[in-house]
Amino acid sequence: MNFLLDEVARATLRLADAGVPSPRTDAEELAAYVHGVRRGQLHEVADSDFDALYWECVARRAAREPLQHITGRAYFRYLELRVGPGVFVPRPETEIMVDWAIQTLRAMDVADPLVADLGTGSGAIAISIAQEVPRSRVHAVDIDPEALGWARRNIEASGHADRVHAHQGDMRTALPDLDGRLDLLISNPPYVPTTDSAVLPPEVRDHDPAPALWAGRDGLDLIRSLEAVGRRLLRPGGAMAIEHGDGQGIDIPRLFPEELGWRDVRNRKDLAHRDRFVVMRRAED
Repeated sequence: MNFLLDEVARATLRLADAGVPSPRTDAEELAAYVHGVRRGQLHEVADSDFDALYWECVARRAAREPLQHITGRAYFRYLELRVGPGVFVPRPETEIMVDWAIQTLRAMDVADPLVADLGTGSGAIAISIAQEVPRSRVHAVDIDPEALGWARRNIEASGHADRVHAHQGDMRTALPDLDGRLDLLISNPPYVPTTDSAVLPPEVRDHDPAPALWAGRDGLDLIRSLEAVGRRLLRPGGAMAIEHGDGQGIDIPRLFPEELGWRDVRNRKDLAHRDRFVVMRRAED
């Protein structure tokens, strides 16, 4: 074992003692970041190339600063995104919802699908859809100007700025020019109950921006609003997907009743087999 791998082993123990959920992975990711290699190449770093900056990064992670804020990057599906303070770090769980959206768009008999991503954050959802559904046009909305700055930088870097358009605004009133025209609406909205503050991991509570987290006492305030937004924006037969938190799946389907024109309302599970997002369609005329 070379010197760097010995240091990674020590860092793993330090991060585990600090309560970091994935200490080995994070210790390796930090080492790879500092030394400019991939995780699988750590054994190739010579002892003489060891950078003491590594231990500064480990100390920041042990203080529960998000790994992605330290490295400045987050991975989402086929993307490497720039992230940092002021923007919600995209989670792997959301990739399952995006996969559903992409498959749904591909199955539509629509040449140039029109999509909105409400609460875009880093732009992960919007850019993924534009990249994987090449003729789609995607409108990415966020109320937070700092988060939208990150999204705009990621959109520009992705090479899809001609088809992904960023808008600052409230998701509840956004995109009035597109009323009745959307083929798909997708959102990872705020859904954390305000009563859950004490139980959130420090990485979330202390570092994710508040506008991306809190949504009333039961966490459903924004999701309730999205019912009316979906009725306004979607064309007949258009589809919608909304991410939600653990335990919320039982309550959300009733917010999209058949008498208001919703069809095929059902929960979908994430890789851990937990209800993670709800999908539905607007009734055809």
